[in-house]
Amino acid sequence: MSVDKITVLGAGSWGTTYAAVIADAGFPVTLWARRPEVAAEINSTHTNERYLGERVLPEGLSATDDDIAAVTDADVIVLAVPAQTLRENLTRWKPHLRTGVKLVSLMKGIEVDTGKRMSEVIAEVAEVADSQIAVVSGPNLAREIADRQPTATVVASSDITTAEVVAEISANAYFRPYTNTDVVGVEIGGAIKNIIALSVGIADGQKLGDNSKASIITRGLAETSRLAAAMGAEAHTLSGLAGLGDLVATCASPLSRNRTFGRHLGEGMSLEDVIAHTSQTAEGVKSAPAVLALGRRNGVDLPITEAVCAVLAGKLQVDELAGLLLSRKRKHEGPPA
Repeated sequence: MSVDKITVLGAGSWGTTYAAVIADAGFPVTLWARRPEVAAEINSTHTNERYLGERVLPEGLSATDDDIAAVTDADVIVLAVPAQTLRENLTRWKPHLRTGVKLVSLMKGIEVDTGKRMSEVIAEVAEVADSQIAVVSGPNLAREIADRQPTATVVASSDITTAEVVAEISANAYFRPYTNTDVVGVEIGGAIKNIIALSVGIADGQKLGDNSKASIITRGLAETSRLAAAMGAEAHTLSGLAGLGDLVATCASPLSRNRTFGRHLGEGMSLEDVIAHTSQTAEGVKSAPAVLALGRRNGVDLPITEAVCAVLAGKLQVDELAGLLLSRKRKHEGPPA
């Protein structure tokens, strides 16, 4: 496939960083910013200070505030908008998509109203085949990648050729993409890790130690793996970059929005105060009820997700969360005897 025009929609920290990754791979890329002043700043000073500070963006990256011009005739469109706005945005962009366009999701969430994964929303709204859709996930903390620190990621698509196209346009000296065909496993891993990170953040805000946080991370991986398996994912995906790798990075790093959000809750701030204090989206807050509903629909017990939902709904105090998880009925950790 010839790739003449690549567009990234969404100039937040991850969208801007991924556009820089593509430019550093040698492919010119257009970044759509909702606010005209952000597009102007990127074009004039090659910075996006609100999200990436003074980091200088590559010359091959240009910006626009005209979303229709950005999507028209694009061969590859990378979607980096908040998960809960995808349906509305994509409905606007659909009439301008060229036939055969590759649509790439950077979003890690579950649609609240429908319980659908992002790739399912893309297929439904854009009316494209699954083979045209790819998902990028893994331990992708935007600011570290913007500093060109080495990292690996996963590009998943039901069509390996599509995955390879997306991997090619993003492979550079510091960003190494691996391909995968398990879209379900990659997306479920990316969605639930945000919720587990909220829980770890709450524990951190309460000054609980590494044993407590490691226990939450480990049981969180088990929780994620159970739901992914019930939805048809492959076990090895959850032990790889899009599962364990992404979970560890998101739960351990102070750069993680979800962990930081949870830490503020653990320190005693109200949900409303944290939302007002936080300038970036903590996707786990919005996706948690949808993930819990997915678990119930598939007959899968999700105790950490359930506890986080109770905290967010004001039905459980943050200082009760860790004790609640550890007071659950004891059971065998491994597979059934």
